Amino acid sequence: MGLVRLKIRELAAEKGWTLKEVSDRSGVIYSTVRSYARRPEMAMVDFTCLRKLARTFDVMIEDLVEVLEE
Repeated sequence: MGLVRLKIRELAAEKGWTLKEVSDRSGVIYSTVRSYARRPEMAMVDFTCLRKLARTFDVMIEDLVEVLEE
């Protein structure tokens, strides 16, 4: 099973947004956004959240996800 990291902090910084603003704009619950942003690696991620976050940042899902280990 692979591990991934979401580039939420980097993309939010580029836009000048806080994690709360990311949550408000994407419709993803703040605690989820904060958890995803703080975790250095994850084995599982909710695809619906990924899609919403990618759409909010106007990037492809591949640009939001960094593969750490396959």
